[in-house]
Amino acid sequence: MSARLAPNGAPVRADAVEIVTLGCRLNAAESDAMAAAARAANLTGAVIVNTCAVTAEAVRQARQTIRRARRDRPEAQIIVTGCAAQIDPDAFAAMPEVDRVLGNAEKLLAPTFADESERVRVSDIMAVREMAPHLARADDAGSSRTRAYVQVQNGCDHRCTFCVIPFGRGNARSAPAGAVIDQVRRLVEQGCPEIVLTGVDLTSWGADLPGAPQLGALVARILRHVPDLPRLRLSSLDVIEMDERLFRLCTEEERVAPHLHLSLQHGADLILKRMKRRHSRAEAIALCARLKRARPEIALGADLIAGFPTETDAHAQDQLTLVDEAQLSFLHVFPFSPRPHAPAAKMPQLPPARIKARAAALRAKGDEALARHLDAWVGKTATALVERPGFARLPDFTGVRADDLAGPFARLAFTGHDGADLIAEAA
Repeated sequence: MSARLAPNGAPVRADAVEIVTLGCRLNAAESDAMAAAARAANLTGAVIVNTCAVTAEAVRQARQTIRRARRDRPEAQIIVTGCAAQIDPDAFAAMPEVDRVLGNAEKLLAPTFADESERVRVSDIMAVREMAPHLARADDAGSSRTRAYVQVQNGCDHRCTFCVIPFGRGNARSAPAGAVIDQVRRLVEQGCPEIVLTGVDLTSWGADLPGAPQLGALVARILRHVPDLPRLRLSSLDVIEMDERLFRLCTEEERVAPHLHLSLQHGADLILKRMKRRHSRAEAIALCARLKRARPEIALGADLIAGFPTETDAHAQDQLTLVDEAQLSFLHVFPFSPRPHAPAAKMPQLPPARIKARAAALRAKGDEALARHLDAWVGKTATALVERPGFARLPDFTGVRADDLAGPFARLAFTGHDGADLIAEAA
């Protein structure tokens, strides 16, 4: 059984189950669970496409991937699941290439793959309250990997006006700390050097558990109870939900990676309000400044949306200046995409050409910020985690290209960069 992040043209056995993962790290984590479920169900000869719905482009790519899968494996059963399938199952069921459509709750359960009596099996995601079944078993999570994703939270209780993900993921729910710790421990025992905690709204972890613990408490317990864990990394965090204990761990604990990806979305206060975000521009900048003061080597990334409805030239300029003022190094830029069911789709829209131009300007700004970040590394040495032949990653998430890498960790000297990654040689 194979799982990969995108089609790569590699030959696949006719009887194999191939999982094609699109979208976020959470999908990547759940693909491990799907692999285990499909194996338990003795499923063979299938391609499972785990879709994303964050933008219209993501849905287009999902449909393109499904068509490619049918061309590449004409005899395979094509099963479509993930957020896009959860939100609009009928659209995917109408595709002639598709044999079955499964919802996000169903895709992780072996009986779903074993029972082929229903072509479309998608339940009401808002009715899902349990989190534990969504945790991939550690012994099926890929012990040969240098990095493993551990899903600790799913769903979201917020209703940002641009976002349809709650309709694909349901309401927020958390995995019990004990189950998370057990999974992390097993992965470390299998030799995995880096664990990434992931979720739809990661910083809301614990709100639905007894005593309403915060994410900082979970991180502290993982570090305490799994002392052999070399490195813990966090996926996207909400600025307004970062508790003080989590802040201290991110800035004082060496085993917590010096890299945070923040869900900022915009740099103008009026647009943030229209997005129904819960932080202001000043609060975002202040948090970034605090993080940098407390741990100067920390690298910060952010999600930013370009061309949101009603965005003016001044608002777009606020986006560009935010990159510098928040000291961001890594940008993930989304051109605004109106999504069904999202209130922002009914707001006054910008012309597509303007959205495209503003996204391009923001990406160019991000390229400048990344180049400065890479410049600061040139001439230095550090230890990087080897992800694959020829490529490694520093604790602050900086990519490194080098020949003859021997893992899992390699000591490297940085001789230059290509604008995207550092170029290195053995130190």
